[in-house]
Amino acid sequence: MITFLSGGTGTPKLLRGMQKVMDRHEIAVIVNTAEDIWISGNHLSPDIDTVMYLFSGILNTDTWWGIRNDTFTTHDEATRLGLDEFIAIGDRDRAVHIARGGMLKNGIRLTNVTKVLCERFGVRETVLPMTDTEVTTQVVTDLGAIHFQEYWIRAKGKIDIRKVVRSFHEPPVATEEVLSAIEASDAVVIGPSNPITSIGPILACDGLKPALKDKFVVVVSPFIGHAPVSGPAGALMEAAGYEPSATGTFNCYGGIADIFVQDIRDEVQVSHSVRFDTLMTDEDKSIAFARNILSLIDKR
Repeated sequence: MITFLSGGTGTPKLLRGMQKVMDRHEIAVIVNTAEDIWISGNHLSPDIDTVMYLFSGILNTDTWWGIRNDTFTTHDEATRLGLDEFIAIGDRDRAVHIARGGMLKNGIRLTNVTKVLCERFGVRETVLPMTDTEVTTQVVTDLGAIHFQEYWIRAKGKIDIRKVVRSFHEPPVATEEVLSAIEASDAVVIGPSNPITSIGPILACDGLKPALKDKFVVVVSPFIGHAPVSGPAGALMEAAGYEPSATGTFNCYGGIADIFVQDIRDEVQVSHSVRFDTLMTDEDKSIAFARNILSLIDKR
């Protein structure tokens, strides 16, 4: 089995290829939940949903969020009535948020909620929230701290940020299911997701880093040069005190990588890195890169 650490865009593109070249029951994904948010009384878990929708074959891969060909009737009416839905939520997508929110309000762990939803979508892979503890990524601006979704969706990432923080009532703890998945794995792959807001919160869960100590870990850089392939990783890396590059990514992960992968076009040099085409612009390229990652694991 291979376990992946994932946010909502970069790593799912790799998973798109992995599900074509691996036994899907041998894939486990530990997913960031620090971007979760309650909207209109319902629970949105964007990174979990992206992974779940991908594996169930309904993900909108034009946007890498939401359900393909979804409608937005409820969202349009809600905003017309004055609800502050700054995130566009599709009708089918909203049904998932309603179901998740209801189960959480009834005291069911997020891990178990995710398992139920995945079963109902026919997902064969193991999808695990990083923790059952509520934790939120916030960015600190001149006007104070705001939820990451406020920064990236409402403000479109166009406001200056001073630092990135995580808020919680109780320190997040990696679940027993997460630690068991890592223990059972032949390798752990940290995909090309945002190091600060996607992977950082996973690694910050108590028990996670010690679980990786004796595992073969492959890390994929999300940068080509000093620009991320997608998303706000550059500004967030700088706010966290790291160079927005493969070098900054390597340093951010504190030496946990047994193999560090860079893109073939990246002019930044990280000593002893492996080079592949990491720009997964279509399914064929995702499959090719997945095969390359598997070759590294097979040669360990």
